[in-house]
Amino acid sequence: MRKVRPSRGVGGGRPRMRPDPPGGVDRACAAGPPAGEGRCPAAMLRAAGPLWGLSLRPRVRPLRPSPPPRPLGPGTLAFASSSSPAAVNLFDRELKRKQKDWAARQPDCVQYDYLREEVGGQVADRVYDIARDFPLALDVGSGRGYIAQHLNKETVGKFFQVDISKNALKNAVKTEISTVSVLADEEFLPFKENTFDLVVSSLSLHWVNDLPRAFKQIHEVLKPDGVFIGAMFGGDTLYELRCSLQLAELEREGGFSPHVSPFTAVNDIGHLLGRAGFNTLTVDTDEIQVNFPGMFEVMEDLQGMGESNCSWNRKPLLHRETMLAAAAIYQEMYGNEDGSVPATFQIYYMIGWKYHDSQARPAVRGSATVSFGDLGKINNLVSQRKE
Repeated sequence: MRKVRPSRGVGGGRPRMRPDPPGGVDRACAAGPPAGEGRCPAAMLRAAGPLWGLSLRPRVRPLRPSPPPRPLGPGTLAFASSSSPAAVNLFDRELKRKQKDWAARQPDCVQYDYLREEVGGQVADRVYDIARDFPLALDVGSGRGYIAQHLNKETVGKFFQVDISKNALKNAVKTEISTVSVLADEEFLPFKENTFDLVVSSLSLHWVNDLPRAFKQIHEVLKPDGVFIGAMFGGDTLYELRCSLQLAELEREGGFSPHVSPFTAVNDIGHLLGRAGFNTLTVDTDEIQVNFPGMFEVMEDLQGMGESNCSWNRKPLLHRETMLAAAAIYQEMYGNEDGSVPATFQIYYMIGWKYHDSQARPAVRGSATVSFGDLGKINNLVSQRKE
């Protein structure tokens, strides 16, 4: 587990209060499965009883005609969004757009970029691990350019940055590579098939309603032998905050509502990528722990990141007594010796390739000349062959 220090230190106290972003005060970030599958103490979770299964109840959004393209400043393209009629809409994408717009236009937005910059750097490192250059690349859900700032022009030629937030694209970080900003929903990529040599994505796809379709579109816009490198929040993200809020709400209100968003499990990532057509898959996990003065600072930073909850079945607000109880539970269950509290972010990294004839293929079944049972005797086998 790696530790990342936010730009506001643990001893810095509460930041100045700002107007609530769109969506109200329910600011919990996207996290994993219900807390019963996370790290809450089992004895406390059993107190939830039969209510535990009620944490996920998606509401289907009625289908509406796609809006016309939205105008934007010079040098930026804008496209309407679209969603798959067969997908259950768990997230309010319009609310998510407003939340990200609100966060990107704050004067102190840079101080909340520490996590996205760290993960964006990890994605860029995986790009450098591939010994080739990429004339045309795409960033799905680019935000302010958290991957682009770590890339150089020797590796990437032209870099397209797609995001749903107009303000995030306007305030994108300047880089040495040539970039093109495209205002579009990550659920609908407005590009032709076989266009890009590389597609990347960092901490954006966890808010997509139809993840299988998103992976399929990414596969389609890649050229043959193109590669997709992505990063998403994992199921144990913010398990401390999730457990504290649920236990406090159970104690004070006799039940709880989902204050963190449902998330894809790690064992599903490889399956979804395979269904989309990717091969030579690699999926690995990492954990980043950030220490804060208290629970309210955790929620303040999530708001500043634009990671407020946007589930359709979210609760509009939490009572003051419930919030204070949650903060006390957070401190008691997870607090550090110095009085700070940790917030854990689990990251799934994934790599998938689009098929090409030049790629290595599995050997024909039955063509092996050495049994796995003989691996312990490999030195003897090699010596015999040399003789």
